[in-house]
Amino acid sequence: QVQLVESGGGLVQAEDSLRLTCAASGRTFSTYAMGWFRQAPGKEREFVAAIGEITGTWYADSVKGRFTISRDNAKNTVYLQMNSLTPEDTAIYYCAARMSRVTKEWDEYDYWGQGTQVTVSS
Repeated sequence: QVQLVESGGGLVQAEDSLRLTCAASGRTFSTYAMGWFRQAPGKEREFVAAIGEITGTWYADSVKGRFTISRDNAKNTVYLQMNSLTPEDTAIYYCAARMSRVTKEWDEYDYWGQGTQVTVSS
């Protein structure tokens, strides 16, 4: 069982940066693939970024070059550094975990955090 808690969201202006943090419980965090997803009002949940157990990162085309996912297994934490934010990045951001290889499909993740709101004003 893994519990995930996101933090770091907020209200920022376009071109600003934010770093989201996802703190995980459990002693086997390092064995989980981790993902970030987001959901804007009236839209479906969409993949943002993912990181494998040890290495390997994947990004949605819309965030590639602006967002960076990383993890610190010693701290049971995964991060999402978001730069050059635009109003189109406004959404609730969710952290997710699965005990298998990385996937971009949100319904293949086993554990979810409660989400953190990111709002980008123009």
